[in-house]
Amino acid sequence: MHLSLVSSLDTQCRQEATFRLGETHGNSVVVHHDLLEGYVVLRRIFRDGVLIERAETPLEHGCLSCTVRLDVVPTVERLMDTDCAHVVLGLPPGVATGLVVAELTARLGANIFIDNAVLAVDPTELEHQIWDRHTLFESGFTSARGDDRTSGEFLISEFAHVDTVMVQAGLGAQLAGSVDKESTDWHSGVQLMTQLAPHAVLVETRDDFRPRCYDAREAVSRSRLGAVRVPVQDRSGDFCTVLHSVERPLHPQRFREALPRLAAGSHWLRGRLWMASAPAQRIGLTGIGPRVWLENTGRWVADQEEGLRANAGDADAILAWHPRFGDRSTVVAVTGRGEDIDGGEIRSLLDACQLTDEEMSKDFAALEDPWELESRL
Repeated sequence: MHLSLVSSLDTQCRQEATFRLGETHGNSVVVHHDLLEGYVVLRRIFRDGVLIERAETPLEHGCLSCTVRLDVVPTVERLMDTDCAHVVLGLPPGVATGLVVAELTARLGANIFIDNAVLAVDPTELEHQIWDRHTLFESGFTSARGDDRTSGEFLISEFAHVDTVMVQAGLGAQLAGSVDKESTDWHSGVQLMTQLAPHAVLVETRDDFRPRCYDAREAVSRSRLGAVRVPVQDRSGDFCTVLHSVERPLHPQRFREALPRLAAGSHWLRGRLWMASAPAQRIGLTGIGPRVWLENTGRWVADQEEGLRANAGDADAILAWHPRFGDRSTVVAVTGRGEDIDGGEIRSLLDACQLTDEEMSKDFAALEDPWELESRL
């Protein structure tokens, strides 16, 4: 059976995208799942645009992973015994595509083929959602109280994983009757998408859709913490991306002092850091809107016993391999409005964080780490 997955924060965007996907394949079924108050999953199944099934399933725990495991995957398994050839899954708002792919693969394996992973977005809301400080629950996107991700964190994660971004007017615009696809906000949001998801096919209302272009291995590689993918063109209208790398380890205190200036005005800050205070550890850097954090992602390939040959699937390590330092290095990318992002300043700040010749000759262990690596700054 062939599957297409649609994630979104907006039920209207999701609905438009799922029905459009259903029309691109013959003999399709569209399934919408929603997590309601009271730990209840609402499931609706459509065929040719007609509702053929509506059911509610109570859950003991109202988390999104339970929704996927206990209703989304069993629904697909049940539909495999019918005559439909293609299922479009409209995921509950806030459910990550990667989670669903992992659960489907573990349960159904070779019996399914994932054609597309699609994110449906209202471009007029995108910049606000990136900067929203509230959690998904606080903003009303999900009824899962324990979900402390922001809308920006969800969207950036999805932009990395999906192969297609469908641009749709959201529920708010539809209810207000103010859909304007020629507005400045609409065009600005589309420009930002091209910087946030340079690999994805961007599909607007009248554009052709490219089916069957999902690559699970590439999606996982793009989504890995510390991975850096940048657009071919470093500027799209008002938005730009600055990429910089440095070879030597970073002095932890100087980097801590530089980080607020690196993050200021950044919609998306990401990269991997070689910190002198933890030289064998690959440190992931992430900043999305108002949140910035560091996280230990494990040892560098060069510091693993097996070395590069046993990590042949690590494209970043292979492409960035240095004859002396191996894959150890610092690579940082900053995306934001051109008026807020100064490429020269970013490069100067990172260059100044590198250890000097004198510091390189000393013991790295003498440099204390001034923060907890998994704390939010």
